[in-house]
Amino acid sequence: MKAVFSIALGVIAAIGGFIDIGDLVFNAQAGGSVGTPVLWAVPVGVVGIIVFAEMSGRIVAVSKKPNFVLVKERYGRRLSTFTLVASLVLTVLTLGAELGGLGFVLNYFFDVSVNFFVLVALIGIAAAIYFLPFGGLERVFGYLGLALLVYIAASLKLDPDWGEIGRGFVPESHSAAVYWYFVVGLISAALMPYEIYFYSSGAVEEGWDESDMKVNRANSIVGFALGGLISVAILVASAQVLKPAGISPTSVGTVALVAEQPYAQVGLILAFVGILFAVGGATIDTAFSAAYNLAQHQGWKWGKRFRLLSEPRFTLSLAGFLLIGFAIAQTGVDPIELTEYAVIFSIPVLPLTYLPILLVGNDRNVMGKYVNGPLARVLGWAYFGLICVLAVAAPVLFVATNGGS
Repeated sequence: MKAVFSIALGVIAAIGGFIDIGDLVFNAQAGGSVGTPVLWAVPVGVVGIIVFAEMSGRIVAVSKKPNFVLVKERYGRRLSTFTLVASLVLTVLTLGAELGGLGFVLNYFFDVSVNFFVLVALIGIAAAIYFLPFGGLERVFGYLGLALLVYIAASLKLDPDWGEIGRGFVPESHSAAVYWYFVVGLISAALMPYEIYFYSSGAVEEGWDESDMKVNRANSIVGFALGGLISVAILVASAQVLKPAGISPTSVGTVALVAEQPYAQVGLILAFVGILFAVGGATIDTAFSAAYNLAQHQGWKWGKRFRLLSEPRFTLSLAGFLLIGFAIAQTGVDPIELTEYAVIFSIPVLPLTYLPILLVGNDRNVMGKYVNGPLARVLGWAYFGLICVLAVAAPVLFVATNGGS
């Protein structure tokens, strides 16, 4: 049982990273619009985040330095400040989208008012952050978010064409810009910067040291692979249910209905419960990521491992980011569109996020015997090159396809 609980950090980081409110709808849109030919993009993104998450966790275990400390040390004041500001703007936009998404999900249960339930969501998230220890946050939101496994069962129950699915995992040339838009979006969604910020800072919260290398490996591989598997299942199930009907989902309710078709009301309830806790986990990820980054850049004391009231600057920044996200959500902006903007326009920040991890992971003076091996070094540089390509391609495809429409 202890071994199962030890991968909670990877589960909440992956569930929050892969299955936030925008990605839920984005995966369903990919399945409903393009279908299974874009499936290969998901494992490409999954392998990339596993490589960098494992690397960042290993760096923490050896040096006790999370990602944004590496950014500050490697870039100097000006570039690290630019990276901080860019990451905070995009992370807070994502936070607003997540709180707005929670309001929509809760309103599906009670049908009162989305804005009212955005307030309820804010209070619930703030209470969880204050009262639950870091490990409790991981387990409550990470494991209850696994109700989304209903989509794996649904994708099997819908009896898809397995030959077509197999072909979907093989990259193919394609002339349609919308195809490449979804490919780039699926890969990029797996590599969102806040996932690494949260994961590396969470490893510090957990007190990892060199004896936790196996725990880090299990967290990065099992957690993120599981998130990727759920993403694949949502895409496959949507291709079976939505594509034949010509439906391109624009709300989380449509995504939940995909699970209802094979399992009726039970499937619908499980989908909504999974979405509620997955989006709640993503909200916690993003809120903490913003506060972690600011505190680490400024050299403040930070983290849930201390009493929040004993570190007022970190606590006030965490509360402030939640309130800004709440204010954004209360404007009535569509959380789906807001998250898609945040995903696409966070991609130019990806190289600045991942380069310090790669440089430190390859530095034998810092890492000693835990320095990157040949495979990690090759994969790291290959994915960094891919990230640079995505940083250019994503905004262009977003404009060319009008957001995949």
